[in-house]
Amino acid sequence: MTPPPQRLSVRRSLVRTASLVLLSWIVWACVGCGYHTAGKASRLPENVRTIAIPVFENKTQTYRIETKLTGAVVTEFNTRTKYRIVSNPENADAIMRGTVVSTQIEPLTYDSRTGRASSGVVTIRVRVSLTDSKGNMLYQNQNYLFRDQYQISSQVSNFFEEEDPAFDRLSRDFARTLVSNVLEAF
Repeated sequence: MTPPPQRLSVRRSLVRTASLVLLSWIVWACVGCGYHTAGKASRLPENVRTIAIPVFENKTQTYRIETKLTGAVVTEFNTRTKYRIVSNPENADAIMRGTVVSTQIEPLTYDSRTGRASSGVVTIRVRVSLTDSKGNMLYQNQNYLFRDQYQISSQVSNFFEEEDPAFDRLSRDFARTLVSNVLEAF
């Protein structure tokens, strides 16, 4: 038995109304969300056009972590901002300095058959400051903390050290966060 035409008309009307409400909510969410394109706005003073980023200081035993972090920050600034990045502080309007305070590599999970670690966690802690050429603090964070998980191969024939790519991923994540924080003055 088919429903009477009145009920069918009411159902269609309800479906149409619900669809319009959903569509308008989606349009509102996309248009009115308040996000802006990264790199278009900056909270740094207008007189800052050049930023010096010398190689970060490394207070850890992790080989070349300071160059990975510095390189990732330089790349992120060059990719996302209009600032000219240099290595010599004498040629800059602002200077960003960083110190790798600690790095840790710890096992996370173990293989129940062999008792060996099957995954680990890499953790880095970094201090960063950005000052203008007169020494005034423009941005500072004394406690950046980043972690990344990596797999440990159990087969010697397939062995590929995953710690180094984990540090690379951490460096890129750190750089994205740092540049966003500097531009948005967090």
